[in-house]
Amino acid sequence: MEWYMQAWRNFKKFNGRSHRTEFWTFYLINVAITVVLSLVEMMFGSPGILSTLFSLAYLVPMVAVGIRRLHDIGKPGLWLLGMFVPLLNLVILFFFMTQDSEPGSNQYGDNPKGA
Repeated sequence: MEWYMQAWRNFKKFNGRSHRTEFWTFYLINVAITVVLSLVEMMFGSPGILSTLFSLAYLVPMVAVGIRRLHDIGKPGLWLLGMFVPLLNLVILFFFMTQDSEPGSNQYGDNPKGA
């Protein structure tokens, strides 16, 4: 849960590096919350306002942690724009997001693992 809260605390920080665990914890918990909100809204016949508002609330922090995650593997944050290109780039981004950190420091800062 600490990784999740760290991503929220750094919601406006687009420089530096983020650990793989921080990215995936933040992503998966937010997807789970959105799914639960959507299911609750469907049960009550709601038009989906809560899940939409929550998705909008975590949009900027998700972009920030995604850019920092790409920095962690030595890639520029502009790679995140690949999510707007169909399938192939989503596969490439998924591959990038699952890679281990670059050892030591890189042009974006120190390794978040401390190694």
